[in-house]
Amino acid sequence: MVTLTKDRMMILKDQDVVPFRNRVKEYAVRIGMGLVNQTKLITAASELVRNMLRYAQQGEVFIEVVTQGRENGVRLTFVDKGPGIPDIELAMKDGYSTHRSMGLGLPGTKRLVNEFEIRSKVGEGTVITILKWKNG
Repeated sequence: MVTLTKDRMMILKDQDVVPFRNRVKEYAVRIGMGLVNQTKLITAASELVRNMLRYAQQGEVFIEVVTQGRENGVRLTFVDKGPGIPDIELAMKDGYSTHRSMGLGLPGTKRLVNEFEIRSKVGEGTVITILKWKNG
């Protein structure tokens, strides 16, 4: 996989969410991603950025256009120095919520994208990487 473009956005407050969503949309449009896949990517990105603000209060997101063979995609990497996730397996179960929310949660987010990876260490933070292919 080759990275064609890379950008970084700091997420420090709720007001950063809309500009972040707009930037993700710009990247998706740039590679010619269809509206349905754009919506899936932006929905997943919104859930993850809101989780970052809720649990870690802030963080940063790397936005990349990547290519593999003839396929282009948008990869987002969310990095925070929050409390970490004590039980990733539990957090990935449908219906699990620590805030009694009806959000997508991590499993719903995973279903919206083609690739999903989560790494977390209690007391150190969490890194979540998602990838949505243009035609995926």
